[in-house]
Amino acid sequence: MRIDKYLWCVRYYKTRSLATTACKKGHVRVNGDQVKPSRDVYPTDEVQLRKDQINYTFTINDLPPNRVGAKLVDIYRTDTTPKEAFEAQELLKYSKDYYRKKGTGRPTKKDRRDIDDYQDEIE
Repeated sequence: MRIDKYLWCVRYYKTRSLATTACKKGHVRVNGDQVKPSRDVYPTDEVQLRKDQINYTFTINDLPPNRVGAKLVDIYRTDTTPKEAFEAQELLKYSKDYYRKKGTGRPTKKDRRDIDDYQDEIE
């Protein structure tokens, strides 16, 4: 089975064209080698995948006949992604939510209340 089709079947990508694009950009490695979308994969191959700033690693157990439901994905792969990768993603999410770039528009309601509270403390 082609690697782009496999990634689509086990729900790493929403469409097959997204999986193909990721392979072309070099985000997918099989057994340590960058691969083209047409590369065939087999059981026991180890796949490294970079998606949303997380480096996923998994081993292929079996090849699905077609796209499978989310509950059945673990039959076809063994996930070996370290938990530190997900923890780093959580920290990035919190840091992005708190800060806004300067000049990105009017203050939010929360920002306005914080400004008012700060001015009340000064007076």
